[in-house]
Amino acid sequence: MGSIHTERCLISHSFLFLIFQGQESAGIVASNGASPPTYTTLKGMGLVNSAFQPEDLLKLRHGNLGIGHTRYSTTGISELQNCQPFVVDTLHGKIAVAHNGELVNAATLRKRVMRHGVGLSTSSDSELITQLLALTPPMEERDSPDWVARIKNLMSETPTSYSLLVMYTDVIYAVRDPYGNRPLSIGRLVPISKLHTAGAGDGDTEGWVVSSESCSFQSIGARYYREVEPGEIVQISKHGVKTLSVVPRPEGDLPAFCIFEYVYFARPDSIFEGQMVYSVRQRCGRQLAIEAPTDADVVSTVPESATPAALGYAQQAGLPYVEVLCKNRYVGRTFIQPNTRLRQLGVAKKFGALTDNFAGKRVVLVDDSIVRGNTISPIIKLLKEAGATEVHIRVASPPIRFPCYMGINIPTKEELIANKPEFQDIAGYIGASSVRYLSVEGLVAAVQEGILTEKDQRIDSNRKPSWRVGHCTACLTGKYPVELEW
Repeated sequence: MGSIHTERCLISHSFLFLIFQGQESAGIVASNGASPPTYTTLKGMGLVNSAFQPEDLLKLRHGNLGIGHTRYSTTGISELQNCQPFVVDTLHGKIAVAHNGELVNAATLRKRVMRHGVGLSTSSDSELITQLLALTPPMEERDSPDWVARIKNLMSETPTSYSLLVMYTDVIYAVRDPYGNRPLSIGRLVPISKLHTAGAGDGDTEGWVVSSESCSFQSIGARYYREVEPGEIVQISKHGVKTLSVVPRPEGDLPAFCIFEYVYFARPDSIFEGQMVYSVRQRCGRQLAIEAPTDADVVSTVPESATPAALGYAQQAGLPYVEVLCKNRYVGRTFIQPNTRLRQLGVAKKFGALTDNFAGKRVVLVDDSIVRGNTISPIIKLLKEAGATEVHIRVASPPIRFPCYMGINIPTKEELIANKPEFQDIAGYIGASSVRYLSVEGLVAAVQEGILTEKDQRIDSNRKPSWRVGHCTACLTGKYPVELEW
């Protein structure tokens, strides 16, 4: 599949913000924290560095908190009207909302909101969240907003999938759905001199940041603090970080963090569930070597997200690891381009062969996943034409057979190579000497091996999370964590 470099929208250190994974559009809403607040909004299509110019960001200088969003569309067409964050007026003033995920019951919610006489201006399910938050819950007193009650009301209406930021006056609420399907991490801004030391205490905190991935923290002078727990509602203000409530899952249901985040979507230096993604991918590679050995001379990778898995495979197999592909770093992600033609054109420009490293040799090429099969076939052809005698494909995840309805763009079963007749002889179809995948059991074991047990966790006294282990494997098994709306 190749690698993902998640776009990062960097705002000044006085800001609180949320950054999601995407490259189609970007938006920032800043607040001066007054009552009522003054909001400044910037939105644009494309990558952050093309959507915003330095002079645009100067418009935000009077704000002291804000939220940002980079969009990767799953519902709603790719155009400016669907660009987040959304800002709406409520009975108690304006709120701004940023959302990562996809609501599994969006169609039903859309009808319900419209029956209340609320018009919708976009095709995005994220706007539904904004409108549901604007509704007054039964337990709220007339004159003062109860945002915990409003957020809980939203959470009662839809089980998953969402990580949210809600900005109101001088407060930001960070929210994760009870299944924890999409990631959300909190970081602490500290002096640069203490960024890489263990000496930064609570008194050194200069501000707070929130992001879909913790890897973004270091580049802005922040240190990883902790994740938002599944179902947790966190208040972030000038007074610090405070848990207001934890909404439980239905009795007996396990957490359902997206396992595909580990496989492909996240950057390897991000931390999920107390473990670094890089380490998980390396364990996947070792397990893959145990399950799918082969006679070969060298092990390599489809750069760059599969590199840890390839290193793990090489270590377990006792084979040398070499680079066989040179990636053009000026080409964006192919997996999340909005149509097949753009993905295929991206692949054609993406790689060059490092011929001296593999000519005349048998190559094990480790990839993190094969979704549509558009990428891997031309890569194999490239390596064989450049002198590889054999190319054995080893995939560090199971075959993806089912669409995702919770925030990853795998819209139809027909697009997935694992559901096509050609999959019965996928090696012949893509031109490989052999193809083997990691088993579902092997992937789950590799992911869960490094998750902290309850007794090892450092838990704040005001939080009581249930650390029962569970992951969403729906794209691999068809077993969705909640009932879907058809």
